[in-house]
Amino acid sequence: MAQKRDFYEVLGVSKSSSSDEIKKAYRKLAIKYHPDKNPGDAVAEDKFKEAAEAYEILSNPEKKQKYDQFGHQAFGPGSGGQGGMNMDDIFSHFGDIFGGGGFGGFGGNSRGGAVRGANLRVRVKLNLSDIASGVEKKIKIRRAVPADGITFKTCTVCNGSGQISRVQNTILGQMRTASACNGCNGSGKMIDKRPSGVGADGLERVEEVVSVKIPPGVQDGMQLRVASKGNHGPGGSPAGDLIVSIEEEIHESLIREGQHLHFELYISFPDAALGSSVEIPSVNGKVRMKIDAGTQSGKTLRLKGKGLPSVEGYGVGDLLVHVSVWTPKSITGKEKSLLEDLKESKNFKPNPGKSDKGFFERVQDLFN
Repeated sequence: MAQKRDFYEVLGVSKSSSSDEIKKAYRKLAIKYHPDKNPGDAVAEDKFKEAAEAYEILSNPEKKQKYDQFGHQAFGPGSGGQGGMNMDDIFSHFGDIFGGGGFGGFGGNSRGGAVRGANLRVRVKLNLSDIASGVEKKIKIRRAVPADGITFKTCTVCNGSGQISRVQNTILGQMRTASACNGCNGSGKMIDKRPSGVGADGLERVEEVVSVKIPPGVQDGMQLRVASKGNHGPGGSPAGDLIVSIEEEIHESLIREGQHLHFELYISFPDAALGSSVEIPSVNGKVRMKIDAGTQSGKTLRLKGKGLPSVEGYGVGDLLVHVSVWTPKSITGKEKSLLEDLKESKNFKPNPGKSDKGFFERVQDLFN
């Protein structure tokens, strides 16, 4: 699989570019590589799709922030940032870019065919264990489908094309534009026979259980697309998609940072001085970890491969255990006496060596 180009490079803009500059850059590329100007040119069509995908992310402030932080990894399959866009998606954005309806002959949400029904959107909550291994969720939805017993015939207004076309002169020369047929609302079909009780759109609402396979490593806000599980349109037109948005549940003791997990471990001074063995929570249950004698407060211990997988299959993160030595807020007389004796010992005087890293060095290590 070819490596995806940087979205800023695709549009020829920088991270500091304004939204108007990003839109202008995309408009220029969309005109240059538009299929109407490059009929049969597969390379131009690929560049057209690539530019649309880049604009889809960089024009959305929230998606842009995620992309700036995590790159392509921030968007899983079908999320709108990993090749999940098709021509219908691309042309549906043209009203924003070029003003008004479709551009170059492709209005609405269909390219030369029947208008699809509306997408459905649902949210699915996942815990870290689900995210670590991937999970299959059964989702109950209510969607519009053609009613039982209804039949359709070809629209007599558009002869089944779903569109009324016209040619107009533009700065690029003559270009074909199209709008949905008002006789069939873009479906290309008209109702022939309609059972009693069925509405004019020929649809009924039914409950359905959809099985959705969620890959390991997804992140909060990612979207998965289940094709053709949305609403059907009028006239029995194709169904839209089911868009599944991921909502990540907060773990009671683990904090997620991309593929890595963080855990704050508090240990007593005797355990820090003498060494110990402790249990650490992970996404797959408890794991045991050795605490070496002489462990300093602030030390970060790394459990390799105990984090979360990449949604793109680029390995597994780590579980980072941050050690804090607990200081009691109150002590007994006997404890105070013992500590007073230890206070005079030279061995208990702070004497950091070169291997004992300070706070800023530890922070630097986390980012390297």
